[in-house]
Amino acid sequence: MTVQAFLDQAFLDKVSDKSARIGVIGLGYVGLPLALACLKAGFRVIGYDIDGAKITALTAERSYLPHIPVDGLGAQIAEGDFLATDRIADLGTADAVLICVPTPLTPERDPDLRYVRDTAAALAPVLKPGALVVLESTTYPGTTDEVLRPVLEASGRTVGKDLFLAFAPEREDPGNQNYSIGRIPKVVGGVDEVSGKLAVALYSAVLEKVVPVSSAATAEAVKITENVFRAVNIALVNELKVIYGAMDIDVWEVIEAASTKPFGYMPFYPGPGLGGHCIPIDPFYLAWKARSVGQSTRFIELAGEINRAMPDYVIDRLREAVDRQSGKGLNGADILLIGMAYKKNVADQRESPALTILEKLRSAGAKASFHDPWIPEILPSREFGALAGCKSEALTPERLAAADAVLIVTDHDDVEYGLIAEHARLVVDTRNAMRARDLTGDHIVAA
Repeated sequence: MTVQAFLDQAFLDKVSDKSARIGVIGLGYVGLPLALACLKAGFRVIGYDIDGAKITALTAERSYLPHIPVDGLGAQIAEGDFLATDRIADLGTADAVLICVPTPLTPERDPDLRYVRDTAAALAPVLKPGALVVLESTTYPGTTDEVLRPVLEASGRTVGKDLFLAFAPEREDPGNQNYSIGRIPKVVGGVDEVSGKLAVALYSAVLEKVVPVSSAATAEAVKITENVFRAVNIALVNELKVIYGAMDIDVWEVIEAASTKPFGYMPFYPGPGLGGHCIPIDPFYLAWKARSVGQSTRFIELAGEINRAMPDYVIDRLREAVDRQSGKGLNGADILLIGMAYKKNVADQRESPALTILEKLRSAGAKASFHDPWIPEILPSREFGALAGCKSEALTPERLAAADAVLIVTDHDDVEYGLIAEHARLVVDTRNAMRARDLTGDHIVAA
């Protein structure tokens, strides 16, 4: 038996009897539920993150993500089944390491893969022989083989012989109660046949369904296609909202009626712009990669322009509504935003259009603040550093009555919309949150 075959079989045996130790790098919205799923499947898990506050919280059995409970984690830590650590060397005992790190954009809106490269460089010297490394971070086709592989092999290992490498994109939908990580089919592709086989075996032992594909690049293309599909279709309904608004037609009523067709139509919904880590970013990853092979992405780039223009559209509608109501415009107006998260029922502000709207309202001279039951304070970010530390205000009858306008940006379920309808002088709704709850009136307008 060759060394490679021996390592292959040893890995498969450990997966089969659940003696494999799995490392997860990055304990955020993707990595934490993945680590917990591996634990639930019976594996021992090493959770690594550079953020010491996360390690402290998990060790104390406290979740820093409201929608992801960690009940019982303390007992698993005590029994040695879970280790939360900020020491990369602790991953030296892992049979498989799953990488869930950010893949943002540079200020020039090009792919920023420094977290992938830095993680691989730190991990390579401590990897045990025969370890499987899987990248889960969303990226452009070719990243795993062309970027991650050379960094890992610089330590003297060879992928396909004494190191195995695959891509298995995260497909999380934070806040979606119908599809937890265990129920979402997992797409898996290796940079070679053996790596793909080992990765499929590992995920099959953790999740309900695994979908093997022919290569890591194919798996990368699958994930980016999913998100580009959403970005393009959201851009379409956002453009329709603008067009139908000019015709005095309610786009929400149109979508609701169109959704009754049992074939050939899938509803997407307009909003104040795109948010989250994936959908606003992934089209730029594909556009960058397409340029490198001499191809253009005109359709995708146009969709991006439409979606990025939506905060300005919302502000224009808000300005018009305030003018009609009080004749004072935005300069000096008291505007209360409802929601700072990028989507409802999650504590995630990444790429949220609410940040853009809040900043632009303040630049226009408005006294703009926000209420969000999921985000008590705006966290620091590269693009919106001036907003860091701004705190959510209590939603009271007095605060609502004092505002010149209430702007609904994020439609969290646990907001008292009836209170808003009763006490606000003007409500500008970008999410159809009021009408969806049968709250109507001349002071409630859509944007």
